[in-house]
Amino acid sequence: MRLQKFMSLAGAASRRKAEEFIKMGRVKVNGKTVDEMGIKVDPELDKVFLDDKEISIETEKIYILLNKPVGCVTTLSDEFNRAKVIDLIDIKERIYPVGRLDYNSSGLLLLTNDGELTHKITHPSSHVYKTYVVKIKGIMTKKQINKFKTGVDIGGYITAPAEIEVLKQYKDNCLVKVTIYEGKNRQIRRMMDALNHPVITLKRVSIGQINIDDLPKGKWRHLTKQEVEYLKSL
Repeated sequence: MRLQKFMSLAGAASRRKAEEFIKMGRVKVNGKTVDEMGIKVDPELDKVFLDDKEISIETEKIYILLNKPVGCVTTLSDEFNRAKVIDLIDIKERIYPVGRLDYNSSGLLLLTNDGELTHKITHPSSHVYKTYVVKIKGIMTKKQINKFKTGVDIGGYITAPAEIEVLKQYKDNCLVKVTIYEGKNRQIRRMMDALNHPVITLKRVSIGQINIDDLPKGKWRHLTKQEVEYLKSL
């Protein structure tokens, strides 16, 4: 199979991201760096490495839900030596975050070694809605709420239609529930910045019908069979 498909099935990256890694020279096959497309590998015979760490297609698929705390990153390595979400999960299988939550955000994060499922959930064309509870500075006007719903310019890009509901209003800030299906980098923070309502706290509470419920911060659990089947049906 093609190298990028192998990397996707191994859960190391989406096919598009795998192509980027290959072009950057971060991938080796049997000890030799490859930096061009079209390479094929045999999962039974060839050894594939990403950043000098061997990756492989796991026969047993693992699906985990983590309540990510603020103060850790969703990358597998970090140049600043910050805490990583992967360090919170004590299993022997190699798993990868599905999408991302930035360092200062918390809440529901899925991790798996199922590359195909990762691609399905994270690709915008799948329209998998994700819901967040966000505390922002200031009080949003009706005009700003309508703008948020119809599309916000976050720097040369107009966001897709989104949902927003004001949950609570305080003197100088408010709590809102936001639902989007896109996954642009720091998207909600950028949308709120564009409307002059900087984010104070941001927590993801659901991905589709998968909810964080009362799972304690920093804790994790395996997805149920029903939850996995739901995600695969998307």
